[in-house]
Amino acid sequence: MTAGEHATVPAVAGDDGHWRLRHLPTLLLASAVVVVAGAVVGGLARGGAGAVGAAVGVALPSASFTLSTVVLAWADKQNPRLVLPFGVGLYVMKYSLLGAAMIPVGASDWPGLLPFGWGVAAGIVAWTGVHIWWLTRVWPKRRQSAME
Repeated sequence: MTAGEHATVPAVAGDDGHWRLRHLPTLLLASAVVVVAGAVVGGLARGGAGAVGAAVGVALPSASFTLSTVVLAWADKQNPRLVLPFGVGLYVMKYSLLGAAMIPVGASDWPGLLPFGWGVAAGIVAWTGVHIWWLTRVWPKRRQSAME
């Protein structure tokens, strides 16, 4: 190997590298379910603004996590050394934009604000919980069956 080349170790021998995104469909499906549930609960609690607030609240962290997953999978596939700079850069960009957007939203008297906040919390808990479930229950079984 020359200085410009890099070695990547597939998650499973003979793997094509698509393992980096295998969990994404499960997480997106779970997020969609929580978006709908959030919209229903938000709508019952605060009407139309509550439904929109809760749904957008759930969708925001789901979109953020999806963007991170896709960008970091791409960076890892290009060269694993790119994961840290892309991860840090993406983190700074996302939270700078989020902070800039939340200042006027937080200062408003929008009736969907409280459901929005609960939706963000629900989206983060759902995404993290399903991700942990996938990594502890689904991924080991897939790795084991691929190795046999």
